[in-house]
Amino acid sequence: MILPGLTVGDDNASQRVAAVTEMSGLVAFWDFVQKETDLPNRFTAHVPTGTSTDYPLDAANYIKDYWGAGREATYADFPLLGRGPFGQAIRIVNETDPDFRPFLFVPRSRLHDTPLDIKGAGKSVTVVVWAIRESGNHALAGIWHEGTDLKQKETSSITKVERGQRQYALFAGLNKSGSACGHVSENGASSFLNKYALHKSNSEGISPTVPADAPAEQLDAAWQCFAMTFDHEKDQLIGWLNGVSGDRWLDHPKKDKLISYAYNAYMQGHYAKLPGKQEGEDDSFPADQYYNPPETESLSIQVLREAANERVELREYPYTKIEVTLRHGQEVSRDLVALRLNPWWYPHDLYSLADAASGGPFTIGRVIHSSRSVGFTGWIGGVAVFDRALSEGELKKLTEIAARPVKSE
Repeated sequence: MILPGLTVGDDNASQRVAAVTEMSGLVAFWDFVQKETDLPNRFTAHVPTGTSTDYPLDAANYIKDYWGAGREATYADFPLLGRGPFGQAIRIVNETDPDFRPFLFVPRSRLHDTPLDIKGAGKSVTVVVWAIRESGNHALAGIWHEGTDLKQKETSSITKVERGQRQYALFAGLNKSGSACGHVSENGASSFLNKYALHKSNSEGISPTVPADAPAEQLDAAWQCFAMTFDHEKDQLIGWLNGVSGDRWLDHPKKDKLISYAYNAYMQGHYAKLPGKQEGEDDSFPADQYYNPPETESLSIQVLREAANERVELREYPYTKIEVTLRHGQEVSRDLVALRLNPWWYPHDLYSLADAASGGPFTIGRVIHSSRSVGFTGWIGGVAVFDRALSEGELKKLTEIAARPVKSE
């Protein structure tokens, strides 16, 4: 598939940029080529005509900002490749200093209530990142301040405590390392009584790991197009790798370290619909944290066991697989035995904060978080945000860009 305006072997970076900027719904696109003409010459985004800001990127070390440790970060901490999908790329280095976690970011003061601040009722979003993954599974780009308020050993010396300020972001896998992982939040904080936000999707495809200092020919062949889409009309969050979402299920969610919390949210929501107090029902579980994807019509029914008056069925629905026990034709119990991770059902709005003071920045390469882990390392050659859910065809067009890197002009 060839992008509009491009031909096979075309090395014109400006045409590639145009192919992104001319796609409807774009709110910001950093190609790491466009910069301010005056000092401090920060990277800026391509934005639609009339936008009040082009979102220049600052450099910061969030360990210094929140723990008061480590040194300041500068642009020198982001080596340049000299080539990439649009002609340039920045490196997110595998830092060895535990007090140094640099990222590039747009402060909340410069993005609040702008088109990049996608939030609230009826809003959809797409984040696309062209990257080469050296290691890690954490953040690529988005508005995803995880908070520094978790009670754990890493926060024992913290000097600046803030609640989570999550809206939307794209990760390099998280629970499925190397996948394209979309992450969204309705409250900025946690999900299903777990300390983390758990509304996330994982592409079926997995990106390879490639040494960041590999030869140019190897790097040129290693670019991946990570993407996430949230479609508010379909209540679907989807991870995409190279224009392909794929179908991903998690069997036995009850046994998973994190998704077990979604399992419990499903069961508590189910119990709440039944008359009387059920075994295992928690009356204190908040109703706004129930997780009960639609199960109006089964896609398939498989009889697992059957006796004279009892039958056990495996029922598959769009987002769940449940094992149901029936006696004399009436359901007497059920268990969630598989949960769909891609697409992920998300029936909420994106977190809409009260004011700028309670909102997070847009960050690239890392996010602010309590665990202080290194996260993703490798090369990032482009970041684009759209205020709608792009289609599979559109994402495949954007993927084509990564197949033919060009040198910086």
